[in-house]
Amino acid sequence: MIKMKKILSIALLLLVGLNANAEDKKAKELLDEVTAKIKSYKNIVIDFKYSLNNAKENINQESKGNVTLEGNKYVLNFMGVTKIYDGKKAYTINPEDEEVTISSVNDKDEKAITPAKMLTFFNSGYKYTMDIAQNIKGRKIQYIKLIPNNAKDQRKEVLLGIDVQTKTIYNLIEVGKNGTKTTLTVNSFKTNQPLSKNQFTFVASKYPNYYINKLD
Repeated sequence: MIKMKKILSIALLLLVGLNANAEDKKAKELLDEVTAKIKSYKNIVIDFKYSLNNAKENINQESKGNVTLEGNKYVLNFMGVTKIYDGKKAYTINPEDEEVTISSVNDKDEKAITPAKMLTFFNSGYKYTMDIAQNIKGRKIQYIKLIPNNAKDQRKEVLLGIDVQTKTIYNLIEVGKNGTKTTLTVNSFKTNQPLSKNQFTFVASKYPNYYINKLD
């Protein structure tokens, strides 16, 4: 994910090395602040825009979605599909196919990607450095470049845009080794919202004609 190496002199190398260490420390401090802020909320409701681009393959797609998070539970609405996770099982509801897929999720599995982990995924498995800062609609967005430690990772790099004032994530840009670029931009970030008691409960009676596919 990172390609940067220039040898000018021993002195310059030393200066660059010291600067990189300082930048890494700044990046770590900012990521820690974001993590602490995320964990301080009772719940989070996010509206987002997702785009996928690959100029070589002439692919350009955009979609919108929203997710409600509380602890490890969530309700995700994306591309016409709803996914509910009640802390034990995941329910994927597909209106187009009139099907509900029920599966178990090991929330402690580090490889299991969940919406909750998407807000703190950067805490392990990456090298990181401070990148550019931009002023976007009056907001100072500081980017941190993340490089996966796993050489088999299909992502070349990840850019995490953080609102410096609110310490919340503005956007996430993933650049694949195959040239694919995906961007998730947070349009609305609300916290500590009044949620229904059954917010994260799958109610089968709402889907009387759906095929129930139990994977385990």
